[in-house]
Amino acid sequence: MIGEAMEGRAVWRLSGSDVLPFLQGLVTNDVLPLGQAPGLVWAALLTPQGKYLADFFLARLPGQDDILLDLPEPMAQPVLKRLQMYRLRADVQIAPTALQVTRGLGEPPEGALPDPRHSGLGWRRYGDAPGTAPATDWDALRVELMVPEYPADLVPDDSYILEMGFERLNGVNFRKGCYVGQEVTARMKHKTELRKGLVRLSIDGEAAPGTPITLPDGREAGRLGTSAGGFALAHMRFDRMEGELRAGTARLAAIRGR
Repeated sequence: MIGEAMEGRAVWRLSGSDVLPFLQGLVTNDVLPLGQAPGLVWAALLTPQGKYLADFFLARLPGQDDILLDLPEPMAQPVLKRLQMYRLRADVQIAPTALQVTRGLGEPPEGALPDPRHSGLGWRRYGDAPGTAPATDWDALRVELMVPEYPADLVPDDSYILEMGFERLNGVNFRKGCYVGQEVTARMKHKTELRKGLVRLSIDGEAAPGTPITLPDGREAGRLGTSAGGFALAHMRFDRMEGELRAGTARLAAIRGR
């Protein structure tokens, strides 16, 4: 079993003696365990002001020492440029690969790694084979599990990772020490109460990601994200969740009991 093809991903190889300490000082999650054993880490790169720039997987495959950087293709060059800016004299080499990303649910094949965001997302595998045609509604699964993705839900230079569920989804570590944007993120964690965040709504109708969500009086309550299977993710003000909500012509409602 190879897994279902995952289109639109770029996989880069990071090698050199300084890869892990270099990444440790940049990204939101603790990558040092990858120096001890194979694994998969989900992390983000932030602006100095603590805003989301990109998210990606960092993988160490069984029997290998290099680190793979798995990210959306539109983000590849901007992230590479930023990594090169921070690299300075560190012993870190970054090169593209032709590796394919596949994924699946159930029993993982040899070499696959569990998705660290949520056990319900199954596994990811990196190899030469392109994988089979997707048979799983991955968007519906993400919406059910409240897992955001770029670009529908995560917006560069705008989103804050704590509002978007990164702590719940194992994408940020508060014990690892400094990284770019760490001060703002830690302050949001320890000194403020979040007034906005990622929520799951029912949706009747269709609207594009990014469509403003409004109250009957016209006040904006949030922004629509991924929609699938009659439900949607949205970034919402928590004090504007009641009553009839609309995103364009689509009607939305909070889900009771969650």
